[in-house]
Amino acid sequence: MDYQEVNAETIDRWAESGWEWGKPIGHETYVKAKHGEWDVLLTPSKPVPHEWFGELVGKKLLGLASGGGQQMPIFAALGAECTVLDYSKRQLESERLVSEREGYSIRIIRGDMTKTLPFADGEFDIVFHPVSNCYARDVAHIWRECARVLKKGGILISGTDHFVNYIVDDDEERIVNHLPFDPPSDPAQMEQLRRTDSGVQFSHTIAEQIGGQLEAGFMLTNIYEDTNGSGRLHELNIPTFLAMRSVKL
Repeated sequence: MDYQEVNAETIDRWAESGWEWGKPIGHETYVKAKHGEWDVLLTPSKPVPHEWFGELVGKKLLGLASGGGQQMPIFAALGAECTVLDYSKRQLESERLVSEREGYSIRIIRGDMTKTLPFADGEFDIVFHPVSNCYARDVAHIWRECARVLKKGGILISGTDHFVNYIVDDDEERIVNHLPFDPPSDPAQMEQLRRTDSGVQFSHTIAEQIGGQLEAGFMLTNIYEDTNGSGRLHELNIPTFLAMRSVKL
């Protein structure tokens, strides 16, 4: 089976079992956002600075691999014209449920971010891309597609993994893996993921994550780091994620 199909089925299963990133926001959270009280996450624990977005009213915003009914309802409440693309049917169903409950419009598309995105060149003002490209082997393609669908001067707001999570054991105590972590080419790594029901994930270097954006035609304008939010690496305050704001030149 194609690894993206494996990942879609895995995330559907996680969401149905109460996965943290598959729980849609409640009505009260939506109402608070309508009144200017809101936050969204790209990475496990640090909210994205509001100034990274600028004015959202009337802006065309793409939530790339951002299903689940957590961020898109907030952006809709703030006046953005939202489109969400995700490959998990369960995550997209959460988007439908929240939009119907709150009465706002959103374009919902099931699509694979590892393929050409089904959007016109320069269609969006903002692409919001929370941590998810760890499920894709080729992140350079994703950055190129983000650049293509953004207008000149458009904003890419992305959350990405460091490689640190992929070198340690399940207890985050020992370094056990070589890099790159590329399970399709390493049966032992694939077995690690199977044992923990983790889908098919890939490590990516800083050069791939930041350098890939620069090569795609972005200018990095801000960045912060975050931890896993729990576990031994978190307790030792070891960053494992990057959040970035970039502008299409």
